[in-house]
Amino acid sequence: MTRQAATPVLAGHRLVEALIAQGVDIAFGVPGESFLAVLDGFHEYREQIRFVACRQEGGAAFMAEAQGKLTGRPGICFVTRGPGATNASIGLHTAFQDSTPMILFIGQVASDQRDREAFQEVDYRQMFGPGTLGMAKWVGEVHDAERLPEYVARAFHTAMQGRPGPVVLVLPEDMLTKPITAPVVAPARPAEAAPTPAALAELRERLAAAQRPLVIAGGGGWTPDATAALQRFAEAWQLPVGCAFRFQDLFDNAHPNYAGDVGIGINPKLAARVKDADLVLAIGPRLGEMTTGGYTLLQAPRPAQQLIHIHAGAEELGRVYTGELLINASMSQAAPALAALAAPAAVPWRDWTQAANADYRANLEPTPVSPLDMAEVIRLIDAQLPEGTIFTNGAGNYSGWLHRFHRYTGLHRFGKTQLAPTSGAMGYGVPAAVAAALLQDRWVVNIAGDGDFLMTGQELATATGYGAKKLLVVVVDNGTYGTIRMHQEREYPGRVSGSDLFNPDFAKLAEAFGFVAFKAERTEEVGPALQAAVAAGRPALLHLRLSSDVSTSRSTLTAIREAALRRS
Repeated sequence: MTRQAATPVLAGHRLVEALIAQGVDIAFGVPGESFLAVLDGFHEYREQIRFVACRQEGGAAFMAEAQGKLTGRPGICFVTRGPGATNASIGLHTAFQDSTPMILFIGQVASDQRDREAFQEVDYRQMFGPGTLGMAKWVGEVHDAERLPEYVARAFHTAMQGRPGPVVLVLPEDMLTKPITAPVVAPARPAEAAPTPAALAELRERLAAAQRPLVIAGGGGWTPDATAALQRFAEAWQLPVGCAFRFQDLFDNAHPNYAGDVGIGINPKLAARVKDADLVLAIGPRLGEMTTGGYTLLQAPRPAQQLIHIHAGAEELGRVYTGELLINASMSQAAPALAALAAPAAVPWRDWTQAANADYRANLEPTPVSPLDMAEVIRLIDAQLPEGTIFTNGAGNYSGWLHRFHRYTGLHRFGKTQLAPTSGAMGYGVPAAVAAALLQDRWVVNIAGDGDFLMTGQELATATGYGAKKLLVVVVDNGTYGTIRMHQEREYPGRVSGSDLFNPDFAKLAEAFGFVAFKAERTEEVGPALQAAVAAGRPALLHLRLSSDVSTSRSTLTAIREAALRRS
């Protein structure tokens, strides 16, 4: 139980009470002397909330971002001033671009030392300044300890309202040690915009008049109920549904209306279908560079297709794309409203929808590769692990196998099952997997490239230290920064520079962290290794050795070299 508000208590303790009042039971961070009073508060309330001490602030911020994705409420991260805050900025940027609710608490120098460039002092309003191209929705600094609960409540509201995103709250060290009586504030319930009857009527009229409509779903703020409503809407109207870049778990990939993912490595047939659509209904995504193929699938500012854009943030509508109809609504309000729209008795695009799904299913058929076939590896993982398994990845060409060949199903029963950075942040996958394994009693699989893994691989210690169990890390090791190598071979054939990697023995490294570890260099070795990993009863790592020439399922580097030679 929290203390009564009339009893003076350290502001650092009241902050922890405020988090508990908001429903937070776990926070991530790296301890620092600038917020010792908060750490003491975590000790005081250790039966109600757990502070997970990570090995680097970037990993801690990624864990909090994953927490926000999984729960729909702000993920919580604590870091110290200066170096701690700068390390954590990668997770903050990811939360901003991914529309994920998150609060980054930063310890600050004491108030009487401000503006002197004191030890590790930074002006965080300047550093993370809010704006449409910033890193945070709001940056606040608490100078009056009695107002601390007010600031915390505002941080939660701001992180969740409209387009979800990260908030920074700066905590001067001396403020946290002052006794206060201000009570904590009730849990934040964000205000949600809903589509107007007039907008829904116009949407229905435009959609009913279309010949080749296509839905693109994405963005933050989705709930299991909202995704279920999206599916009902698609079924009633027989609409093809594509998912925006790294939001593949918003629509059942085994559904006959699923058209595939609209992102990097898009199925060429789906890309052509987006361009050929006469109406695009974008529900939730920002329609950023990755989803629009560099703003070519939908031309900016005025697409050739009719565009109906539904988004939770009014400031996003019309910022890049104008459209026939722009609707400001949260996903939990928009999706049920769409599901309630009466569908026509017959639609002219039935064959269009069936063809879109047939193209998607045909793209699931791989071209066999030896000696280690990554498409088959994904199939074997799916066969070994239960429905509802959470998959995480960072950035790199290796993620293309997961995006293309894994199918996200059972979404309404399990909620979020894909944790991946639309920001393209390397190093995201391992911390996100650790957070997911600590937050939920589900299997979690991280697919990581060798370069990606070593950016945050030290967080394996966090996994074993805090008792993660159902966790499998698969390291795809080809000895190179594959994406950069691919671009080098396209732009400067045969002139490789700076993209080679010199790797450790990943299996031995994992064992040093308390993981059980396995290796495979051939496809036939993967199945037995996966069986042993799943049965181990503790976190496991599978080290896959690939040729440096294998960056995607069909040896992209070789194809690029050949194309470059033809051009020359």
